[in-house]
Amino acid sequence: MPKVEIYTQPGCPYCVRAVRLLQSKGVTFEEITALHGTEARSTAISRSGGHMTMPQLFVDGKFIGGCDDMMALERGGKLDALLGVG
Repeated sequence: MPKVEIYTQPGCPYCVRAVRLLQSKGVTFEEITALHGTEARSTAISRSGGHMTMPQLFVDGKFIGGCDDMMALERGGKLDALLGVG
């Protein structure tokens, strides 16, 4: 199974949607809370190449994108293979 990490911000509806999608797939993942002004937020921005919005999904250290990107992969039938499920 690939290592899945997702940076989220409390109260963010896109973050909730992305986490629910991962949960529905039975994926083991690490959720990292990345509030504004925290080291976790700075790390997420740096790792993603400057992307400022949350959530931010990484699979095996590679930046995949945010919620819209995840949903596009899901609609295209590519997310399961990326996550190593199904």
